[in-house]
Amino acid sequence: MTGRTTPSGASRPPLSLEEYAERARTRLTPAVWDFIEGGAGEERTLAANRAAFDRVRLNPRVLTGAGECDPSTTVLGRRWGAPVAVAPMAYHTLMHPDGETATARAAGAAGLPLVVSTFAGRTYPEIAAAATSPLWLQVYCFRDRDTTRRLIEHAEAAGFEALVLTVDTPRLGRRLRDLRNDFRLPSHIAPANLPADETDYSSPSEHGRTGLDPSLDWSVIAWLRSVSRLPVLVKGVMTAEDARRAIAAGVDGIVVSNHGGRQLDGAPATLDVLAPIAAAVDGRCALLLDGGVRRGRDVLGALALGADAVLLGRPVLHGLAVAGGNGVAGVLGLVLDELSEAMALTGTATVADADASLLTGAEDTAAARHRPSGGTPRHDPPRPPEPTGTATATLRKANLHRSVSDPVLDTMNFLNEITGRFPDVVSFAPGRPYEEFFDKDEILDHIRRYLDHLAAGGASDEAIRTALYQYGPTAGQIRELISDSLRADEGIDAPPGAIVVTVGAQEGMLLALRALFADPGDVLLVASPCYVGITGAASLLGVPVHPVEERADGLDVADVEAAVLAERARGRRPRAFYVVPDHSNPSGNTMSRRAREELLELAARHDLLILEDSPYRLVSPGVQLPTLKSMDHARRVIHLGSYSKSVFPSARVGFVVADQPVRDPSGAESLLADELAKIKSMVTVNTPALSQAAVAGALLACGGRLTERNAVPAKHYGEALRVTLEQLDRHFPEDVRDRLGIGWNRPSGGFFLTVRVPFPADNAALLRSAEDHGVIWTPMAYFYPGPGGERSIRLSFSYLSPAEIEDGIARLAAFLRSEIERPGATGPTSGRDT
Repeated sequence: MTGRTTPSGASRPPLSLEEYAERARTRLTPAVWDFIEGGAGEERTLAANRAAFDRVRLNPRVLTGAGECDPSTTVLGRRWGAPVAVAPMAYHTLMHPDGETATARAAGAAGLPLVVSTFAGRTYPEIAAAATSPLWLQVYCFRDRDTTRRLIEHAEAAGFEALVLTVDTPRLGRRLRDLRNDFRLPSHIAPANLPADETDYSSPSEHGRTGLDPSLDWSVIAWLRSVSRLPVLVKGVMTAEDARRAIAAGVDGIVVSNHGGRQLDGAPATLDVLAPIAAAVDGRCALLLDGGVRRGRDVLGALALGADAVLLGRPVLHGLAVAGGNGVAGVLGLVLDELSEAMALTGTATVADADASLLTGAEDTAAARHRPSGGTPRHDPPRPPEPTGTATATLRKANLHRSVSDPVLDTMNFLNEITGRFPDVVSFAPGRPYEEFFDKDEILDHIRRYLDHLAAGGASDEAIRTALYQYGPTAGQIRELISDSLRADEGIDAPPGAIVVTVGAQEGMLLALRALFADPGDVLLVASPCYVGITGAASLLGVPVHPVEERADGLDVADVEAAVLAERARGRRPRAFYVVPDHSNPSGNTMSRRAREELLELAARHDLLILEDSPYRLVSPGVQLPTLKSMDHARRVIHLGSYSKSVFPSARVGFVVADQPVRDPSGAESLLADELAKIKSMVTVNTPALSQAAVAGALLACGGRLTERNAVPAKHYGEALRVTLEQLDRHFPEDVRDRLGIGWNRPSGGFFLTVRVPFPADNAALLRSAEDHGVIWTPMAYFYPGPGGERSIRLSFSYLSPAEIEDGIARLAAFLRSEIERPGATGPTSGRDT
């Protein structure tokens, strides 16, 4: 039995998912067809799923000015090509020998995630090698928890990004088709990732009965978090009450699912229960739905009722049976084309614009009008008009730019709120300079020194007055001094014309991204975890971000190259890579000289630009490695600079070194700095002259050598780092931290270090830390563009005295021990100090 019969002679590509199903049926044996297509009992729930979508009616809307629609969306911090993922289904190898690898390639080409079944027919490394979009693991919890744990570890090692726990299978539903057929897997089909022992996998129903744990309760969420750092979703929620319980258990997402009608026959259709579940979730976690999706307009209907995205199941297997990976690509392409068509004809410009007003009878679906997490806002309910003459201009958030609803822009709000509520705590959160080094009279001295410099250079009183009081040149009026300082301090030979003075480094990031990212297919790669300013700027500009996660010892250039190749395989262009090579914020890691050389070689090989941001070099002790820009002989590096740490932050003066030549259609050349200045003229016009004067005076005072100016601060920051590490070692000797699952890295400078902990370091833990122990830190998850950092915290020691650090680490140690001893605390994390 192979599961396949002679292919049909149809040559025209199917025009609907129904046609794919018809052709797949002719290519599969009746028993295999029934195995994938059948439901539980009399299949009433199976039919109800389809019927619920058949009842949906969308409202056409005209003259909306929506333009070309954008079906992309963000779920769990990752950008998807559309709000569609491939649902977990066992044994794709029954449909085609390539199985899940063919499905992964097709999903990746469409920019859609694949949820891989516990019972996949291909190994997780094989699937990961074929994938270019996110992979999630569907988890069945076995009676033998070690089997489940090993399964998760293998998937995580292969690069999977989330766990989807199936929670509706204390036992498998009674599937009459399989019972009538006495269905058995062909001898060559087996679960490729489960132990190849004496277990009999040939009867899926019998193995499910004997292998799956029927006694699961909500504590399984904590257990999953103890064995994996990946986000956890639960699949199989069908009531608002269970949705609330899932959120209380700390899940990252919920999948509204009745197992495709294969469990409790007579259960309602998933679409029919979506709205009340969306109301219960109320944006607190990602919300997805599966069951019955057969058209692009079905996707839009689910979004209108409150889902972030849908999972597409059986049609994917139909496509795989018909034409392997090409068939899967055809199925996904049809759904996405139909979704784009439905969005265009309903005037829905983006996924964020889909709400219950799209549906006829919208007054009956008010519960759906809630904003799920994952960056997919919904319209607020319509308000009755106020009496004439008293109406206020109330704006709908969904009508604002989508970036204002991006979670990255909210990352620090909670931290600021906590800091304000507990002003007397010891805070390891702010990464700002130590205030004892500032003299309030020094600023006036700096400005006077700069004015004297202008006069000594022959400037008249009128010219000096103009320089101080007027707007001044957009590119900046202290570029010569910055150029001299870079040459003296950093070995960067940048002429003044290649420099743009900016309002902090943040404006420099915004200008560089706006100039470089011209095509929707251009992608920004970022070392992850990363400074939120770059991901925030990318969000504002609609630039897609691909995180390249650092390893325990820092960035591996091979991972950057893998990201470049993955994006090219998706048909997109990796345009630039953002990195903080020295004492990175937030991890504290520093790239080796060899890694810097390899990164420059990679940039030349793949026509990649590098955005280098190194604000902590000049305030760190010891001799620093050379900047990427000083090693850059091919003008691949755009250097982002700031005087916030090396002079003082309130000046808000930064700069960009952009010496790349730009050639226009006539053949005339300029520098990229000239183009950035044009953009700046439409943003901030210029950097305030008073701020430039203060920074210029500081540069003049030290002959441009900020390293010498900052010798005392650098010694302080080095001592603060030493004391922090010393106190951590004192409270957690090596044997203790290994037992508890605590560890930290050991930076050579900068303001930050990272502590790994064996529990979710989330906002709730931060609040307990502040309330009960009087110490604040920053969750590392804030700094990950995608999943990651859930069990790590960032400590910043720059703002504290040695005595405050000693007190703060003692408080932190008490918090960590208390958190580990809490009921339901998770077990130790893997890994040692790095």
